Amino acid sequence: MWASCRRLRALRHWSYERRETALCALSLLLVCVLSACAFVLPAALLLPLAGLNGLLVIHGLLRRGSIWGVLKLGLVQLSITLSLYLILYGVEHLAQGAVVVTRIILATIPGWWLCITTAPERIGEVLSAFLPTKWAFVVAASLSLLPYMADEIREIYQIQCLRGARITPKALRNPKNWSELVYCVLFPVLIQLLKLSRQMAVAAQCRHFGLAQRPTHWHSPRDKND
Repeated sequence: MWASCRRLRALRHWSYERRETALCALSLLLVCVLSACAFVLPAALLLPLAGLNGLLVIHGLLRRGSIWGVLKLGLVQLSITLSLYLILYGVEHLAQGAVVVTRIILATIPGWWLCITTAPERIGEVLSAFLPTKWAFVVAASLSLLPYMADEIREIYQIQCLRGARITPKALRNPKNWSELVYCVLFPVLIQLLKLSRQMAVAAQCRHFGLAQRPTHWHSPRDKND
C-alpha cells in the first residue's frame, strides 16, 4: 500500500515536471516568434503585435514583475534615436526613428515576460535538449543573474552620485558628462560581472559540471509556489 502511494506520488511529480518543461518550451518558442516579428513585420502590423505584447505585460505585472526597466530603456533609446535622426535627417524623418524604437521595445517585452514567468533552470533544461550542455548552462546562469546585476547597477549608480559624480539625469543632458558615466558606472559593473562569472565558473568546476553525458536538472521549489 505504501509502495503504491509512493509510486503514484512519483508519477504525479513526473507529470508535473513534464508539463512545466513543455510550457517553458512553448514560452521560448512564443518569445522567439514575437521578437522576430517585431523586426520583420511591416509598420502597419505593429499595432496588433503591440496588443499581444500588452497581454504579456499584463500577465507579467500580475506575476509581480516590474516593467520600469523596460520603460526606462525605451525612454533612453527614444531620446537617443530621435536626437540622431534629427541631426542626420531632419524633422521629416522623426516618425521613422519612433518606429525603430517601437520595434526595439516590442522585441524586448517578450524576453522580459519570459524572465518574469519562467525559472532560469527550466530554460536551461529546455535549451539543453538541442544545445550543448555548457551553452545552456551559460544562458540559464545569465538569466538568473539579471535581477542581481540590476540591483548592483542601481547601488553603484547611487554610490557614485553620493561621491559627487556628474551622472545625474540633469548632468547627463550635457554630452561632456557621458564619459564620466562610463568610468563611474559601466566599468565597475563590467568588473563586477567578470568577478561573478569567475565565481560561477569555479563553483561549476567544483561540482564536476560537464563530466556527465546526461546531467540532471534541479528545479527550484519556487516553480510550485508560483
